[in-house]
Amino acid sequence: MTGLQNLTVSYCNWGGSSRGIRAFMESQLATFKGSNPQLQVVTELNRENKNERVVSVMNMSPEDVLLCATSLRNSLGRNMVKLKTRHVTKHPCV
Repeated sequence: MTGLQNLTVSYCNWGGSSRGIRAFMESQLATFKGSNPQLQVVTELNRENKNERVVSVMNMSPEDVLLCATSLRNSLGRNMVKLKTRHVTKHPCV
């Protein structure tokens, strides 16, 4: 059984959500690489907001994977927008 072979660390150099990974890279990544020579570690600067969705299909049946892939295919690429009212109409009631 083989373990993890490649580790890609994607981060943004100015975004607040990447603060922890930037601190890890500055303080502990070199030690981690040194203690795991069998592991290829790549750092990747990512500034753009990619429209990606990561879904775990671990232990799913082929039918469930197909349903998940179909759902991803049919979904819109936009983020959900919370409406300010319950419903939207062209002719609001008085």
